[in-house]
Amino acid sequence: MNALKMAWTAPPTRQTMETGMSAGECGICTSTIEAMRFPYELPPLPYGPDALRPLISGNTIRFHHREHHQRYIDGLNRGIDDTEFGAMPLRAVIRATAGKPETAVIFNNAAQAWNHAFYWDSLTPQGGGLPPPALRKMIDASFGSVDACLRQLAHAAIAQFGTGWVWLARDDKKIRVVRTCGADNPLTRELTPLLAIDLWEHAYYLDYQNRLEDHVSGVIGRLVNWDFAAKNLV
Repeated sequence: MNALKMAWTAPPTRQTMETGMSAGECGICTSTIEAMRFPYELPPLPYGPDALRPLISGNTIRFHHREHHQRYIDGLNRGIDDTEFGAMPLRAVIRATAGKPETAVIFNNAAQAWNHAFYWDSLTPQGGGLPPPALRKMIDASFGSVDACLRQLAHAAIAQFGTGWVWLARDDKKIRVVRTCGADNPLTRELTPLLAIDLWEHAYYLDYQNRLEDHVSGVIGRLVNWDFAAKNLV
């Protein structure tokens, strides 16, 4: 059976996995990085690196967080040192540098630093299941059902050619599936991001090699953080 169909034929019960961290150690990456200013530091994961096993291995999470995310943070700090962008919140840096060849390096690192912080919060060991009522109502109005939304999200992810991201985003009173290339994100389109799935190969290749479909199926079916998405509606 197609793995994607299995993920939402009947939404799975929320899975409880070992996080490896106490509640006090689990921060919210996005709120942390939103509050930060130059010089930026790598925000902590909101769960232990082994918490998403077996769907995403601890090796993948460690390498993704400590190497890739750290590299974007370092590149951002180098790029905005001695510039007007150093005094801006990260979202403002992203919007101010988007679409401009002369600030492309700053944009790429700023957006990827933000994207990854948002991505960590988009996943949870207790993921899957159904969204909270307010979000579910908007999803039903926008897609017809949660199942239809998840199918569209998965198809968009698998159809992505090359590096990028797939998002659930709010566009006024509607929820949309948005696909972006490279470092781009919905902030550059004046949309409100709700959830993100990283489609760069470093997010899944150690575990799945070229089997992106299997990775996407697991993330959408069992790891997606609906509570985080609902909080982003505000």
